[in-house]
Formats: sequence, C-alpha cells, structure tokens
Amino acid sequence: MRYSTQVRPVSYLKANVAEVLADVHQTREPVLITQNGQAKAVLVDVVSYEQTQETLALLKLLALGQREIEQGDTVDAIAAIAELAAGLAPSA
Repeated sequence: MRYSTQVRPVSYLKANVAEVLADVHQTREPVLITQNGQAKAVLVDVVSYEQTQETLALLKLLALGQREIEQGDTVDAIAAIAELAAGLAPSA
C-alpha cells in the first residue's frame, strides 16, 4: 500500500467527509491528511485500528518476556508445572 495514493488535504476532508469515510471503510486503506502541505494525521477504519492495537499489545508482551529472559528472570518449566500442580491439589 502506498500512502502517496491516499493523501488528502484537510480542506478536501472538510468538504467530502462522508465520501472519505465511506472510502476508508470500504478499502480499509488509511488516508493521510495534510495541512499546509505537511502530514498531520492518518484516518483509518475502526477494524484496522482495533487490529493494530491488539498487535501492539501482543508485541509489548513479547518485548516484556524477552526482557525477562535477558535478565534471567525465568523459571524452569518442570518446576513451574510442579508449582501449578501443587496449587491445584485439593487441600485436606
């Protein structure tokens, strides 16, 4: 996807907001909004935005896990399973 094909000045957005929103919804391609010739915002459809947020959340979790591994803050898998099993055992 090339952003250069989806660049619109803010004046165009103001005059054609319904058309731009319909286009963004239909194509699911972002639209770059410019003001005075400079990029100011990106308009995306809700589904794409939600997918991006979910992806970012997963990437943050992966980065956190990688940081913990690098710091040696890990637990042996067998020990973790034993700990879980002990916590699930019925108390007498």
